[in-house]
Amino acid sequence: MKDKNLAKKVKGLRKRKGFSQEGLAEISGVSVRTIQRLENGETEPTGETLKRLSNAMGVNPEELMDWTLIEDKGFLKAMNLSALTFLVFPIIGILVPLIMWISKKDRLKDINEIGKSNLNFQITWTLMLFLGYIVNAIILGKEFYSTDVVLVDAVISSQRRLIVFFFVMYALNIALIVINTFNIQNDKKVFYQPTVTFIRN
Repeated sequence: MKDKNLAKKVKGLRKRKGFSQEGLAEISGVSVRTIQRLENGETEPTGETLKRLSNAMGVNPEELMDWTLIEDKGFLKAMNLSALTFLVFPIIGILVPLIMWISKKDRLKDINEIGKSNLNFQITWTLMLFLGYIVNAIILGKEFYSTDVVLVDAVISSQRRLIVFFFVMYALNIALIVINTFNIQNDKKVFYQPTVTFIRN
């Protein structure tokens, strides 16, 4: 095969997507033997084979031909740190890293793992933040209608709960972003918890 890089690209992308050769063969309709020969550089893929493999792995044939797994820790750290924009407004802490992730998706080493982990956490964190605010408002409402609680005391208590809650939530988010930036620098796995998986692919 003249294009040795294509063999590496197909094999690398398959592994990045979590497919075995057998699994990719089953989904794409391309035989295992063809995939093996392609990845070993023994044959050149036909247009149809390239199209089937690209569709199975969720990329365009052109992207597969041009695809190179580049290591760029600087961009990964910047994408991770961009979540700190939640300090301006929580939704921005989702949008900025989302835009950065989409711009380089499947083109940088570890970008999908880091991007999805960060985004899933930021979405979860934002929902928890608003849920905590709502719960506190419900508690305040119950205290407001309680004959045993003075309104001023209820408001002060509500404010204290919100301050403590916001402090813990914001400190957790900042700490995880900073820790995971160091993890990226040191080639360690990122860790974001608690997280609900909203983004899978």
